[in-house]
Amino acid sequence: MTSPYDIIIKPVLTEKSYDTISMRKYCFIVDKRASKDEIKQAIEQIFNVQVEKVNTINQLGKMKRQGRFVGRRASTKKAYVQLKESSKGIDFFDSLSQ
Repeated sequence: MTSPYDIIIKPVLTEKSYDTISMRKYCFIVDKRASKDEIKQAIEQIFNVQVEKVNTINQLGKMKRQGRFVGRRASTKKAYVQLKESSKGIDFFDSLSQ
């Protein structure tokens, strides 16, 4: 994983993630193999901000059924990123919350 764009897959745009923007916390779907340090470096490079801490969640995929066949959706990894007070914020999320 050399590119930061390989680590950060997409932002999470839910009601809970919108509520945490005021506390300078942002949520992203990340690569399952990425560590907290790699996620921190990727966010800092992509959005040009300073990250204070990173919390991660491994989310097991939901069970799905098609007739008698049972399967599971893909598992994902979420990262909640807390920015430092001196950092300005991420423009992408700020434009959505107004």
